[in-house]
Amino acid sequence: MSQNSNNEQNNYSHDKDDDDGHEHDMVMPGFRFHPTEEELVEFYLRRKVEGKRFNVELITFLDLYRYDPWELPALAAIGEKEWFFYVPRDRKYRNGDRPNRVTTSGYWKATGADRMIRTENSRSIGLKKTLVFYSGKAPKGNPN
Repeated sequence: MSQNSNNEQNNYSHDKDDDDGHEHDMVMPGFRFHPTEEELVEFYLRRKVEGKRFNVELITFLDLYRYDPWELPALAAIGEKEWFFYVPRDRKYRNGDRPNRVTTSGYWKATGADRMIRTENSRSIGLKKTLVFYSGKAPKGNPN
């Protein structure tokens, strides 16, 4: 092997060993995911319900109520202060409308008035609920 070939081989193996810790990143550096409520419902949720694929999965499917709130950041595909998940609706009773929001350490409770999500032309496309996590068992839990 010539001297030049050895140098090329050494440079190549050095480059492989010189990783920057980003080889498993889901998106490119500098990318920010800040969808509007309308975009979340009309684009992401609609496509998911219709079974259409995404080039990059930015929102993961998660049974939210199997986890406590402090576990959620590690389970999200993207996000630092906000995380997005597709969550199946679980019913407290098989034939009832009451949701089951119990986790291992507590429960999620809806608070405040539901807010309508509307398109730019004011068409109603969904509801937004605010949930607060309570540690312990209902109804004597402590808000976190």
